[in-house]
Amino acid sequence: MNENELSRIIYESGFKIHKTLGAGLLESAYEECLFYELCKSGLFVERQKVMPLIYEDIQLNAGYRIDLLVENKVIVELKACEDLANIHFAQTLTYLKLSGCKLGLLINFNTFLFKDGVRRIINGRL
Repeated sequence: MNENELSRIIYESGFKIHKTLGAGLLESAYEECLFYELCKSGLFVERQKVMPLIYEDIQLNAGYRIDLLVENKVIVELKACEDLANIHFAQTLTYLKLSGCKLGLLINFNTFLFKDGVRRIINGRL
């Protein structure tokens, strides 16, 4: 399954959760629900995946964690905030660069319409 096919499944699962629960919950609740839905779909999903930082000849285990890594191809960063900020985009792009993944989805569940809270972030060409 390629990144675009995976992103469609992730989007549909997030939409289902948002439709059922609405906005206003903690990020951790949405993360747990999305993890459950994606696993139920038969996808390999890692939750709170540690992302080491490699700088020149050293590896720093600085505590960076990806919310969800789907099929080792798509990074999903979840938020439950009023508005996405530039730092949220930068964080997701940095995780893409560190991991070598090509596609990230930045999802803010705290929106009236789910589609308004989803952003695709691409590392290189996809």
